[in-house]
Formats: sequence, C-alpha cells, structure tokens
Amino acid sequence: MTRTGDRPPLADVDTPAGLAAVSAGSDASPSRQASASPDKPPAGGTRKNGRKRRRKRGRRPVYAPGTGPQTSAGPAEVIALHSAEAPAQNGQPVGFAARSEMPVYAALDLGTNNCRLLLAAPRDYGFRVVDAFSRIVRLGEGIGATGRLAEPAMARAIEALKICGAKIADRNVTRARLIATEACRAAVNGGEFVARVEAETGLSLEIVSQQTEARLAVAGCASLVDPEANGVILFDIGGGSSELVWIDLATEPGSKRRRMADRIRTWTSLPVGVVNVSERHGGRHVTPALFETMVDEVAAMLVSFPEAAALDVAVAAGGVHMLGTSGTVTTLAGVHLQLPRYDRRRVDGTWLSHLQVGELVETLVAMDYDARVANPCIGRERADLVLAGCAILEAIRRRWPCERLRVADRGLREGILVELMAEDGVWRSRSGRRSGEAAHG
Repeated sequence: MTRTGDRPPLADVDTPAGLAAVSAGSDASPSRQASASPDKPPAGGTRKNGRKRRRKRGRRPVYAPGTGPQTSAGPAEVIALHSAEAPAQNGQPVGFAARSEMPVYAALDLGTNNCRLLLAAPRDYGFRVVDAFSRIVRLGEGIGATGRLAEPAMARAIEALKICGAKIADRNVTRARLIATEACRAAVNGGEFVARVEAETGLSLEIVSQQTEARLAVAGCASLVDPEANGVILFDIGGGSSELVWIDLATEPGSKRRRMADRIRTWTSLPVGVVNVSERHGGRHVTPALFETMVDEVAAMLVSFPEAAALDVAVAAGGVHMLGTSGTVTTLAGVHLQLPRYDRRRVDGTWLSHLQVGELVETLVAMDYDARVANPCIGRERADLVLAGCAILEAIRRRWPCERLRVADRGLREGILVELMAEDGVWRSRSGRRSGEAAHG
C-alpha cells in the first residue's frame, strides 16, 4: 500500500528557503566523529606568536555543493548554501535587525549507529552551521538478538548526549528537535531509555515514525535533486532501517510547480541497516559469496515496494537519478576521490555513474578487513559495517539501475533545521510573506 496519505505538510524545501548548510562533523568516517570545536583554528590558522589569524570578512563567497573550492574543511569550518541573494534591508536578511540577533536552532539525530547534532543560525536563504557533533555509539548493538537496548550501548549514547546537551546550552538554542529513530522504535525498552536520557541529560528525545524519518531525509537533501530530472530515488541507509523514497518530478504541460512534499509519490522503510545486517552475516570477513547473500536478502524485500512496477517503467524510460544520504555512499565517494582524509566539501554533491558505483563496490568487497581499516575514508569504526551498507545499496541499484547517483553528506538533521526555520518564517520576502509562499503564490 502506498504510504503517503497521512503525511503532515513538508517545509517548502525545493525553494531557496529550503537550502541547507552542513559542517565537517558528519559520520561517514572516523575522521569526522570528533566534536566540531569553534575554538580550534583551521590548519595554519595561528601566527608564530600564538595569536589567531583573523579571517577577512565581507566578500567571502558562499558555495553550492560541488561548485566551491576543493579544499579540506577544518573541524570548525562552516559551509552555507544558497542559490540566490536573500532579500535584505541594510545588508541584513529581512526579519532580523542584526546578525547577533539571529536565533540558533538545534537538530539531533540519535540512530542505531550514530549520535549526531547540528546547531545553525539562519543565513540568507539557507543557514550557517555554528557547531556540530557526531559520534558512533552503536545504540542498536545486539538488539536483533534480544529485542532490547543493551546497557553498554545505552551508556555510550548517554555520554554522547551529555556532550550534545552542553553544546545546546552553551549556544543558547532558541528551538530544537531531538529525534530518535529505529533502535528506540524497535526496542521494548526504548521508552524507558528515553526517560533515562531526560533524567540524566535533561534532553527530551522524540521517537519518530518511519514516515517522519523518510520525510525529513527528503527535506534535508532536496537541494541536491537535479531540477531537470524526471524523478529521484532517494535512499537513506541507516543502522537499523533504510528508507526508500520515490520523488516523481514528471509534470504535465502547463501545470503549476509543486512543493517537494507533493512530489513524494511513495516510500517504504526496509527493516535492514548496516548494524543488523552485519550482525546477522558478519562484517569483518565477508567473502563475495556472503556479500551476494546479503544482497539477495535485501532484494527480496524490494519486491513489495509500493508501485514497484511503475517505478520500473520510470527508470527504464530514463531521467531518474538516485540520491543517497548515508555513511555508505559518502564513504564510496571518498574512496572514489582518493581522499587522504575525508572532506565533506568535496564529497557532498558528488555525482557517480552507475559503472563507477559498481566498480567501487567491487573494490571494497575485494578488500580484507585490515585494508578497510587502513583506508582513511573508512577507518576502524566503519570497517565492519561498510560492506553491509554496500549490499543494501547494491540491491537497490540492481532493481532500479539508474545511470547516475548523487551523494549527499546531509540528511535528517538538515531536514529538521529546514522545517523548524520554515515554520518560524525566518526567510521572509520584502512583502513579509515566507519565501516559499512567495514562490508558489
């Protein structure tokens, strides 16, 4: 059954107001798991006498993904995205008297594998990340066997959440949305864990539905959709589940431009992610035959995808591309680019051909565990998970062989921020209407 009927309204993420910004604190490799510290200067950012070098302000460009200078971002580097200049009065975005008065928003995503936080302030038609944090906590470790969150896993998550709570307090956050996903949904003690988190950290987590998770992934990645495409297969390979969304961009002549929410034709959530697949089949020593077993398991689940036959026809006709948001695809992009260390500004927005993705998957499957650990874009903490993610991706690609895949180093957190800021009307036109309202009349 197509699960789109009861979806709440989506922020107008395909307009300039929906463009997101992301920092270097994401999750595709261990090099990105440290807290983004605003006090740490960029590489080469101090003088010999120890004083920090001051950056010039005023004419610094703001780049869209894949179009900016291909340099490595430091841990506190901020990248803001927009496609056009924001309406401004006296040099400031409409709605705020000065930069110092801009509110700070927080988005936290506690998943089966990662705990990730993003703090941002509105900027022009997008937002500026002011701090970020990411840590692999493996909250869902062992849940497939016991149905419960384990004590060591909960302790790891709570320690990470304490850091997140301190950052939220330090930044005087105006609004926040703190979500928990598959591990807490599936565990019989998920509610007890949420109560414990509030008691020990002061953070109130919201266990969101699979539907909400899919919608937020769309909101966070919408600015990377090719506007010339006829459709997009967006997938988010998580730790305990994987969301798959068909965004239908085909329009009839003379029809009005529709919001991204209205373009979601159907979606599903698969009960497979990098943690539970690797636990079932093993992640360290994966033979080609074992890898194919993983692929077949996921492929069997895709048979029941809503409107699968119609999507088959759309993909065969051409003009449909994939858009992947997960550590799996960002890792593949980092390996493809042969990065000496992960650089999200080079990865985010990267296009890979169908052939390139296939060759990358074959390369990773051929690596032994030690070789995966040694790769700077994989590392020890992902070395036993990445092939499970590749198996999920391979099953999707084999069913719907799109010629292009775009890589997104963004997702739920960015989607949360876009929706919160849109609700508050932080991007307003000169007429006082929200930019999304102005765009759609």
